[in-house]
Amino acid sequence: MPYPDLRSYLAALEEQQQLLHIEEQVKPEPDISAAACAASKLGENSPALLFENIHGYHDARIAMNVHGSWPNLAIAMDMPKHTPLKSQFFEFVRRYQNYPGEVEHRDSAPWQEVVIDKDINLFDILPLFRLNHGDGGFYIDKASVVSRDPSIEDNEKSQNVGIYRIEVKGRNRLGLQPVPAHDIAIHLQRAEELGIDLPIAITIGNDPMISTVGAMPILYDQSEYAMAAALNGQPYPVVYSEYSDLDLPWGSEFVLEGKILSRVREAEGPFGEFTGHYSGGRRMPVVEISKVSHRRKPIFEHLYLGMPWTEIDYMMGINTCAPLYVQLKQAFPEVVAVNALYTHGLIVIVSTKTRFGGFAKGVGMRVLTTPHGLGYAKMVIVVDETVDPFNLPQVMWAISTKFNPDYDLLKVPGLSILPLDPASQPAGMTSKVIIDATTPKAPEEHGHFSQELRDPITTNDWVEKLQTLIEAAKAGH
Repeated sequence: MPYPDLRSYLAALEEQQQLLHIEEQVKPEPDISAAACAASKLGENSPALLFENIHGYHDARIAMNVHGSWPNLAIAMDMPKHTPLKSQFFEFVRRYQNYPGEVEHRDSAPWQEVVIDKDINLFDILPLFRLNHGDGGFYIDKASVVSRDPSIEDNEKSQNVGIYRIEVKGRNRLGLQPVPAHDIAIHLQRAEELGIDLPIAITIGNDPMISTVGAMPILYDQSEYAMAAALNGQPYPVVYSEYSDLDLPWGSEFVLEGKILSRVREAEGPFGEFTGHYSGGRRMPVVEISKVSHRRKPIFEHLYLGMPWTEIDYMMGINTCAPLYVQLKQAFPEVVAVNALYTHGLIVIVSTKTRFGGFAKGVGMRVLTTPHGLGYAKMVIVVDETVDPFNLPQVMWAISTKFNPDYDLLKVPGLSILPLDPASQPAGMTSKVIIDATTPKAPEEHGHFSQELRDPITTNDWVEKLQTLIEAAKAGH
């Protein structure tokens, strides 16, 4: 069954040995972020962490690395723990194409147990700490932020749920970074054109699927709640808040309601980002919080990010690949699979059949014009359908044997990229590269590729057989 809240998901992770309870007393800095960073170094099966004894905080609990491995993501989709990544990808694509799922409106939610609407002090309410020692302040970096387009009278369909970095700057004052390609940036622009503040809600400690969907590059007119329902295979529960005029996830631990102040910008940053570099300080929008609601003994969920691989690289993995795959497939039915995992940074790898010479370069150009490609694809590698884009040794083999820079390298200058790319100049602008590592097709003729090896015909059968024997041997011990 899908998990309606963070607590039920943590219980499922614990049942399948993917959750560690840290009961010894830890210091917020540097212990918690160091432990989450260490968990990411344990490999692709790393567990979630739940800290229950934090120095300086009474009764606080902090969850880290919740989405930080492929087994954790398989469990979130109610799939066997050791489901291979490529199988998870195609199952995610199948469910994604069931959009829209049903959204279920409920009258109340557990996060309404405690309400604070006077003298709000986020430093007392939230167990805050820096993730990296060079961060400019305390950050909230795994919250789902809800907003609507204020320029539309009946704007429920414009509602967006997204994940953005948020700096705590004062008792009830936050800084938020809306990248121009994000939907909330459009909502804010339209609010400022009207000269009004933008109502928002910041939800922390959410069910695993809305966190996954909040990080997805879905279309502007698609509902994240309806997408979460499609991926879960059952209605997604929300609760309407009259205070912010927004539908909010039923299963959240904390809900912070307020507004982005119109035409107000303040310094925000630096912050250790997924690029493995600190972002510099920038002038960013300001949020004022006027109401906080939370569960009793709430769990504060945080996300460590730094030098890859960390939790964000897993959380923004398959959910990035699937929309891109569907969008490419509409234009090029020959596309077989897409690897846009954040673990590879600003790189997209596409495997495709080719119809004629230059076809792969056309696929690469299409990648650059997708919602994801506009901000996050700096290099596109295109390989044959026989190459698994999730198997990096195979991809490196294709580049080393099929790629000839005289024919197969396409540089496109003056394109957009997210400003966090440390190589962009000016910030947010870059040249992009397409590497065609496919077998040339007529009328394109270069190289000699007529004698490529193939695996023996029953190799795949033996892969499954050997895996079964290995698992049986482990069970025997």
